[in-house]
Amino acid sequence: MLYTQLRSFHAVAREGSVTAASRALQVSQPTVTTQVKELEAQFGVELFHRHGKRLELTELGRELLFKTQQYFSAEEQAIELLEAAGNLHSGYLRIGAVGPFHVMKMLSRFRQEYPGIHVSIDLGNTREVLRGILEYRTDVAIVSQIEPDPSLLTIPYSRQEVVIIVNRDNPWSSRKSIRLKDLDGQNMIIREVGSTTRQAFENALAKAQVKPNTVMEIGSRESVWESVAEGHGMGIVSEVAVLPDSRVKALRIVDTKIYTYAHVVCLRERRDARLVKAFLKVIGPEKKIQDRA
Repeated sequence: MLYTQLRSFHAVAREGSVTAASRALQVSQPTVTTQVKELEAQFGVELFHRHGKRLELTELGRELLFKTQQYFSAEEQAIELLEAAGNLHSGYLRIGAVGPFHVMKMLSRFRQEYPGIHVSIDLGNTREVLRGILEYRTDVAIVSQIEPDPSLLTIPYSRQEVVIIVNRDNPWSSRKSIRLKDLDGQNMIIREVGSTTRQAFENALAKAQVKPNTVMEIGSRESVWESVAEGHGMGIVSEVAVLPDSRVKALRIVDTKIYTYAHVVCLRERRDARLVKAFLKVIGPEKKIQDRA
């Protein structure tokens, strides 16, 4: 009730008359008059000097007008903010990812479409990233491996071949490819337990009965890359993670195809949230699993 009374007071004070205020508010003149009088009666104050049909603000009325100008201006700004967010002219999208490669490609398209949206990216392992989704700390996630969960919407995005990387001083650097069985007994640097790249690689090794010599276990693909570059052994990475580097050569495995996958994940209940829906639309549906072999 106080809101409508303040609104009527503000309109009368701004427009200069009850008649003009009623037109601005699109309500009847008696309604405006009643609401202003009720406001004065409720607080036992006088906001207008009344000279017949002419109204003049009292000192308190002028002070209140200054406050209501701030109040209704803030209301207008809040509405503008909400409308802009609703139209995706502004907003904040929070993304979790296990690595930068896929998410940066996705964001190139998303930011072209929605340049006013601010984006934050939280990198971590799959468990950490999915926890962010479930705890509403992130809106969407890009992960390699996902267990079935009825609360999550999972969209396959792409798959990439796993390749072997060797130091340029390694005799194999003159090759273009290798066979999986060539790795038997070779010094290998692998990712930590839980890495999807490692899991896919070890599954292929077990099936082929190949046993390389693991000399180092490292918790990030960047560290694997640097270890290989320094000559500590061979490594494995997804082909999407292969970067130009004169120290390292990537070799395909010709007799076995080993893949890692990328999935886009969000809470199923939030799939129609404006920013989430916009992001999913930009990255699909043409980005179903791609065979890059």
